Amino acid sequence: MFDPIDHKLSDEALLARSQSEPARFAEIVARYEAAFLRKGRNIIRDDERLKDLVQDTFVKIYLNAKKFQPQAGASFKSWAYRIFINTCFTAYKKDKREREFLATLDPELLALAPDEKTLSHESRWAFNDLLVLISRLPQALRRVARLHLVEGHTQEEVAVIEGVTIGAVRTRLHRAKRALRELSLKLELV
Repeated sequence: MFDPIDHKLSDEALLARSQSEPARFAEIVARYEAAFLRKGRNIIRDDERLKDLVQDTFVKIYLNAKKFQPQAGASFKSWAYRIFINTCFTAYKKDKREREFLATLDPELLALAPDEKTLSHESRWAFNDLLVLISRLPQALRRVARLHLVEGHTQEEVAVIEGVTIGAVRTRLHRAKRALRELSLKLELV
């Protein structure tokens, strides 16, 4: 074991020592966790998601510790905050894209998610559930469903891509939706 952590060590010195004594990294976590959580609430409104992002940030800091080079006017603190803010904004953009995508989906397909109460909180699970269900469709229905429901092509665009009439696309989409409902019910029973 090592000596108790010297709270007077600078962040930079503590980070360097944590590379040979990993348990010392806990002091960096203790110094920055509450501040990251406060700062992150301005970007990420979901506390559980924010806690995950803070943890991801500490993992990134630790894994990239050897890359940190102290520079004039750039401290460990600014480097760590930059990693944290970038992690939060990346997650925010990803979550926003998923929300926008789900807003364009047919409400009937969103209802296929196993538990509609969790849909608003866990939209990424609903999207994954939809992809799994689509992957189980017969090939002709799967292609039309993926093009229209996942990739967002209009029925007219799908008709051109598939080389069929719009009527054929509408029929396949209707069959795909019916098959998705049936698959969803079947999987819920299992």
